[in-house]
Amino acid sequence: MGYTVFKKLAQKLSADREKFNSSATNPITVDFDNQKKEFLNKLTHSALNMFEHQSDVKKFTQLVLSDPENKSHNEIVEKLFTQGVIDFDDDVKLMELSDNSRFLRDLGLTEEI
Repeated sequence: MGYTVFKKLAQKLSADREKFNSSATNPITVDFDNQKKEFLNKLTHSALNMFEHQSDVKKFTQLVLSDPENKSHNEIVEKLFTQGVIDFDDDVKLMELSDNSRFLRDLGLTEEI
């Protein structure tokens, strides 16, 4: 329910922004009501961004604190290491990776051969 309200608000702000950016401003014929409306729309957009950020933080916190006794992530990491995923703390593996010409070429750090 809340998602559709924010989606409609985001669409309205997008349409208003496009309309505002496409029109040239003549200082003599400035419509202060329109500027006030634009200011309030920007304020609404900022409030929407702050609300979404706060909502994301709440959801993340709820997810993290949902089961503090759950240690399944350790099993998942160990399974990945046994499948050949490189441990980012392993200096030897990182040195091998940094000397990998294909990897460096993919990053654009060396010339193509």
